[in-house]
Amino acid sequence: MNLLSQALEYGAPLFIMTSPVTSYADQILSIHRSRSSAGFSMDIPLIMLIASILKVFYWFGAKYSLSLLIQAVLTIGVQIILLKVALDNRPAPGLKNGVEHVPFSSVDSGQGFTRPYDFWQWRSAKPYWMFLAYFTVGLAVVQVFLPPLAYSQSYIGLLGYVGLAVEATLPLPQVIKNHQSRSCVGFRLSVVAAWILGDITKLSYFFCSAEVIPWSFRLCAMFQCICDLYLGLQFWMYSGPSFGAAGSPSRGASEGWEVEEKDIRMT
Repeated sequence: MNLLSQALEYGAPLFIMTSPVTSYADQILSIHRSRSSAGFSMDIPLIMLIASILKVFYWFGAKYSLSLLIQAVLTIGVQIILLKVALDNRPAPGLKNGVEHVPFSSVDSGQGFTRPYDFWQWRSAKPYWMFLAYFTVGLAVVQVFLPPLAYSQSYIGLLGYVGLAVEATLPLPQVIKNHQSRSCVGFRLSVVAAWILGDITKLSYFFCSAEVIPWSFRLCAMFQCICDLYLGLQFWMYSGPSFGAAGSPSRGASEGWEVEEKDIRMT
């Protein structure tokens, strides 16, 4: 029991800190080598950058575990690189595979929904960096020039819960895609197992560690674990004989739209 406790106390923080690099390095190299980000959701960097920036400013008020702060800082660096590589290798407008940039585009039965002002679907790269700069500077101004607000419990709690709630939405595009297509095309069992293992490691650390772990982190981890367990259930349901082998191309409306699935989630 003592050995397990020591493993969680020292091994889990190392796993958590390095997860941004180990999870997304292959994605970055894959886009760079293929010279195309078709099939990669541009919303993944958006979700992870917004969540991680909020978690960094949340630390100034909550003073949570240092390993989680390091993870947030590393995530920002890795996601900036990923966004730059993805923007530099976007498919030309009009290509069918180009629509795969929007993970929720298939939620509606028609052409999908239109975002106000084409948010995060801009053709030029400059607006992406300007949005992130304004967002970060805005939070920094509050932190430096409005300390009564920055260190109020309500503001600190808002930063934490909003940041982690945004991060918790990351698995939803895959859940929705599987449910609508009634298929797990390109979805490997090994990936599901790795995600669930990561969730178990994080939850064990969050609930057993002697370090300060706010409840917002625990709630986010529990939600992600539920989503990943449901992904495993989808794999079991849709890979049965009545649905065909998982990973084989589905026919029908999606025919001709085959895009390589990539592991784009942080464990």
